[in-house]
Amino acid sequence: MMSEIPGYTYGTAAVAASPVTLADFEQMKASVLFGDDDVRYLRTSHDVVKDQVEAILDVWYGFVGSQPHLLASFTAKSDGKPLGDYLGAVRKRFARWILDTARAEYDQTWLDYQHEIGLRHHRAKKNETDGAASTEIVPFRNLFALVFPVTFTLRPFLAKQGHSAEDVERMYAAWVKSCILQVTLWSHPYVKDGDF
Repeated sequence: MMSEIPGYTYGTAAVAASPVTLADFEQMKASVLFGDDDVRYLRTSHDVVKDQVEAILDVWYGFVGSQPHLLASFTAKSDGKPLGDYLGAVRKRFARWILDTARAEYDQTWLDYQHEIGLRHHRAKKNETDGAASTEIVPFRNLFALVFPVTFTLRPFLAKQGHSAEDVERMYAAWVKSCILQVTLWSHPYVKDGDF
């Protein structure tokens, strides 16, 4: 898998343990009302989205590319121009993120990788994975704000295989909850020690 997706280090020794414990994560799940049904509906969504990943990414990249303040995180520090190689490398991992989210195997390995993703958005590790000469950080304010466009634009894709309106809504709700949980985990490096 790593040879297919450069920088995708899920489940490898290159990923440090998350400072968020599984017990902490259970409390977070309770706070967002994420339960077994959500896991089931995420896994149902896997078969729905697996053949639509590139089309989903086209929508998401189109949105980010249309917003200069969001695109700025993928631009060169020197001249502010978008870094095509960087955008392409991130897109491959983003595609895998869609599938990992839908698999809903939210164990310690997954929790550790969420911390790695957070570090890669923060100045702690941004640009290191791809050797990009880009901006130093994805601004914190953009992390949570993107939960809505990412999940809202996913909803039509969830409806493309003839599932009932109720099942589509349950898949959508599970995605919203999962994205809130993930972005909360990604925010850990941004939060003052002891305040998470």
